[in-house]
Amino acid sequence: MGVTGATGPVMDRDEVDRALARLGAEHEAIETSLLALQDHAGRRLLEGAELTGTTKERWTAADASITLLWAYFDAYSDTFRSARDIRSRRRWSSREDLVELTELLRGECVTLAGSATATANAPTLHGTGKLSHQYSLAALVELMNELYATSLDMVVTADAVWSALPARIDLLAAELQRTRQLAHSVGVRPGEHPAGDDLERITRTLTALRERVISDPLAFWLPAQGSSAPGGGRPDTTVYDREARALEDVRREIDAVLTVRQDAEARLMRLRDVLSRADRTLAEARSARGEVLAKIAASEVPAVSGPPTALQEQLATAAEYRRHAQWHRLSPLLESLEEKAEDELMRARESLTAVTQPLAVRAELRGRLDAYRAKVARHGLAEDPLLIERYDAARRMLWSAPCDLRVAEQAVLRYQQAAAEFFGGPRVPGQAGPSDRKGEY
Repeated sequence: MGVTGATGPVMDRDEVDRALARLGAEHEAIETSLLALQDHAGRRLLEGAELTGTTKERWTAADASITLLWAYFDAYSDTFRSARDIRSRRRWSSREDLVELTELLRGECVTLAGSATATANAPTLHGTGKLSHQYSLAALVELMNELYATSLDMVVTADAVWSALPARIDLLAAELQRTRQLAHSVGVRPGEHPAGDDLERITRTLTALRERVISDPLAFWLPAQGSSAPGGGRPDTTVYDREARALEDVRREIDAVLTVRQDAEARLMRLRDVLSRADRTLAEARSARGEVLAKIAASEVPAVSGPPTALQEQLATAAEYRRHAQWHRLSPLLESLEEKAEDELMRARESLTAVTQPLAVRAELRGRLDAYRAKVARHGLAEDPLLIERYDAARRMLWSAPCDLRVAEQAVLRYQQAAAEFFGGPRVPGQAGPSDRKGEY
């Protein structure tokens, strides 16, 4: 380049423009990252929490680092704006401008005053013993990156623990409360049953665990081996998992105590299921009956009864007996209800079958007609006028509503007979009697 200054060769105009463009993009990226860190939910929680232990120590350092970050960024921004202002003075920068720009863009032109509090807590500046520091823009960016990475790691880690463990502990505590109530209902109490003592111990452990997770989340973090990414690792759920297994063991003991009562509840649930299926089957039968009446003519469709109201009332009575522990009344009532409910379901199924019988007959006739038509086509007789006429007549009857099954059946038989005569086969059975629907396929 020829021309040199205190920081080496003086940059030319193109180099300055490229450097300013890079710094502009860098400035925007740093500002975006800092704002995201400032607004991070984990940082806001840390700022307002009463912290203890490791988390308190690391947050004190991280908070100081974040303060330094903004101070460094302000100094970086001031230098960047100064360089941009110098470059904008004139289209073709003078040698003096280029020398000044080179000093700003490459030299150690950023002076930072040391902050007693921040310097004491930020590990980056330990041991320097200086009241001020000189940095180039590149060195300042490297320093900001280091402070940002350590601060973000701390914030992300705390947020990850708070997002995972307290909610799971609360869910387990809710299950614990339900188990305690269930245990109390069957006489499992502390001092009287080992499971009751276990429930008391689990309650104390979960309460203490939640308090410590809230105040010292970093104590429950397992860093990932070999990972340098912020928040690399996972929450330590060892204590939680141990108490969850202990609660499950207690629940199994209580389940053993509840065997007799659970048998009654299971039988009531089966009864509800059987009666519900019977009700749904009857509803389906009523719907099908309306369809049959609309689509099938001259057909006797049996009526469909209503839902089993009396059985539902008896089932409600059985539930009352169970709630009041009236086992001597519940047992015979359950036996009677189980027999009646099965009979009701069978009756509902038979009703559905009877109601849908005309539709099944029509479907069978349609299938037989189409099968014979396919056979006629295979024999090359699809264009025969007689067969076409008889097929069309039968099809009109079967695909019209309401459909007269007796007349439609005769039409199908006539088509079968005409086809059989063309095939040279025997006479189709049932031609003389409309009730015989057997035919050759």
